[in-house]
Amino acid sequence: MNYLALPALDAVSDISFRARKPYPWAELPGLLTAEGYRRLRATLPEAERFDRMVGVKRAHGQKSHDRYILHYLPGLDVPAPWRGFIAELQGEVYQSFLRRMLGLERTARPILTLEWYYAWGGCSVSPHCDARRKIATHIFFFNDETDWQADWGGEILILDDAGRFKPHSAPTFDDLRASATIDARGNASLLFQRTEHSWHGVRPLRSPPDQLRKLFIITVNAPTWQVRWRRIRGKDPDGFPLRRTA
Repeated sequence: MNYLALPALDAVSDISFRARKPYPWAELPGLLTAEGYRRLRATLPEAERFDRMVGVKRAHGQKSHDRYILHYLPGLDVPAPWRGFIAELQGEVYQSFLRRMLGLERTARPILTLEWYYAWGGCSVSPHCDARRKIATHIFFFNDETDWQADWGGEILILDDAGRFKPHSAPTFDDLRASATIDARGNASLLFQRTEHSWHGVRPLRSPPDQLRKLFIITVNAPTWQVRWRRIRGKDPDGFPLRRTA
């Protein structure tokens, strides 16, 4: 079966995406088939398999991004629906979609890194711009109205600094204007392109202790010198070893 809904991919306007302000972004409903989304939700990895990241120091004085994280590497044991979905992400149809949306050359083949990202009550994502090696980020949402209430928060904020801050700085939410608020629930996703002012973040979650906000994040990496050097050292663009250790 297909997990990516091919007509929905084809219908997304790259022109509208790249013209969006304050930087290119698009909220994309229905990029997964209904059955594909159901199967992926039903087979999400258990949080017990994840690394719990708390208080990890970030550069430039930014607050830590606490979360559970499971980084995908070849050979990771995941359920069959996820193996099928990841194979589609690494295939030509999705790569062509990325090239079209991001204005890349037809021969370009950006390097993808994939991770599951779960967060609990009190977690937040402080305003930040991504590293320059990151061309774009594509976030798929895996909560819905049955397991995540709107008043628990978790919306992704597209933030506008009006050109006032350097990417290597630490403005607060109060320093920036929320240009858009993305409800991170249901069969939908968010694609945004990295610029020197592509600020985004998530305010602290207000969920009960037993509820997790669940995302699957695709990072589109350029083959920069840092990425190539990490590859020489046996690591992926995020610095994770390419060979999973026992």
